[in-house]
Amino acid sequence: MRWDGSIELAQSFVVVAEELSFRRGAERLNLDQSALTRRIQKLEHQLGFKLLERTTREVALTPAGRSFYEANLGLIREYGRAVESARFVAEGKTGELRLAYMSFAATLQMPRLVSRYRALCPHVALKLSYIRTQGQKLALANGEIDLGLMIGPFEHPDFETLKVANEPLCLITSRDHPIAQARSISPRELAEHEFVVGDMTEWQAYRWRLTDLFSSEGLTMKVALEASNPMALLGLVAAGLGVTIYPESLAGFVGERLAFTPIDDPRFRLETILAWKRGTPSEAARTFVELVRKENKATADYRPKA
Repeated sequence: MRWDGSIELAQSFVVVAEELSFRRGAERLNLDQSALTRRIQKLEHQLGFKLLERTTREVALTPAGRSFYEANLGLIREYGRAVESARFVAEGKTGELRLAYMSFAATLQMPRLVSRYRALCPHVALKLSYIRTQGQKLALANGEIDLGLMIGPFEHPDFETLKVANEPLCLITSRDHPIAQARSISPRELAEHEFVVGDMTEWQAYRWRLTDLFSSEGLTMKVALEASNPMALLGLVAAGLGVTIYPESLAGFVGERLAFTPIDDPRFRLETILAWKRGTPSEAARTFVELVRKENKATADYRPKA
């Protein structure tokens, strides 16, 4: 039996087993979905038994797949760490920081913090990963990442968190939408419109947050369309197919075809947090956490002159 690229194939299987989705697995591996499917098929052919049951709607582990996943998980992680450690030595790096981020942190918060961290620790190798909030919690628990920029709050005895931002949410509409000229809009007025929102697979934490906000007003958000990609959401809104809600900090990134309108309710805010597993984080991770703490203190100490 030949084991061509067996580590790569096993790594791919472990990711699919954790995500139970070829699409999300391909995103984590930076692969085309069809290429990932071929890897799993090749591994199953080499092994001589099925690892996954696939339908058009879901992916599930077979009993043999579950056994193979549990037996290989530790081995794959140790191999990955050994490869990364050797690579860092070859590149003259002195440490590693694995940082995950969710969609809303990708354009402003993550780049700002990474820029300052790189200036502070130029010899630390940075590995950045886009992972949705719920996926980050799993990745932290499994030791796959050191830190995660995710939607808060998040309270769990096994994790620590630190606030990164707490900003107002705004309504996004097409430029020619009647609301686009309004100075602000109330939650009750919001509920009269149809929304384009992220699907529950990729946007679960944010959808829960929006549902809670509307429910606190005794209102229901009317969902007209769902999409998994942030740019697709904005494109659908620009085409006049609904409205959506994004954090205020993204106003400069949405393009000329869209308009931001403030929501007239102080509860409509989104908190971004930095989370990590309790215990003894690496020196690289501790330095990043301390950087965020200092930023928070500087912001709290700043008082504009009247």
